[in-house]
Amino acid sequence: MDYSYPLFRDRADAGRQLAARLQQYADDPGVVLLGLPRGGIPVAHEVARALHAPLDVFVVRKLGVPGYPELAMGAIASGGVRVLNEDVVTGLGIPEDVIEAVAADEAAELRRREQAYREGRPPLEVRGKKVILIDDGLATGATMRAAVQALRQLGPAEVIVAVPVGAPETCAELQQEADRAICAVTPEPFLAVGYWYGDFSQTTDEEVQELLAQAAQENTPARTV
Repeated sequence: MDYSYPLFRDRADAGRQLAARLQQYADDPGVVLLGLPRGGIPVAHEVARALHAPLDVFVVRKLGVPGYPELAMGAIASGGVRVLNEDVVTGLGIPEDVIEAVAADEAAELRRREQAYREGRPPLEVRGKKVILIDDGLATGATMRAAVQALRQLGPAEVIVAVPVGAPETCAELQQEADRAICAVTPEPFLAVGYWYGDFSQTTDEEVQELLAQAAQENTPARTV
């Protein structure tokens, strides 16, 4: 299939196009949206507005192997969740104190981001909910996989991954990780997420704060710590 460039003017436009694929979740009180910062928040904000659903941020921090930071031995995420890649931990014989040290460093950054992004608002309750995880695209899918694994530990009824654009093979793999994976467009060749956007400039922390504050005003369901 031929795709014209760009597919999306910017992340907000991508969010509106993605929302059209998610209309079955509109006005459902059992639905919660979680955006992956930073680039997933502008996309998720537009989806939340279209579906009339509450929006929160889901921060994921990779636990890199010391000396090989690109190799993940696990991840931590919002809600105090930690998941470990047992194959990596066991295969490299990584001791518990090393894992704890790396996790402590990343936990400090995770807390900093959550406090900055939420500005004192408590996280949304996800237990028993249909949770839609949103990012601006899927390339390797490593962050999204970690997010799905972490979110599972918080007890949602269903985990739906949704992105405007993704590599075909990654989207297929996420179908196995999540209950459902919705990639609005899966171009071939994929090239890169940013290639399909007219404006793919970096989303700032301030933009994330502003969009989450707007979402909190537009949807004010009961929140629990």
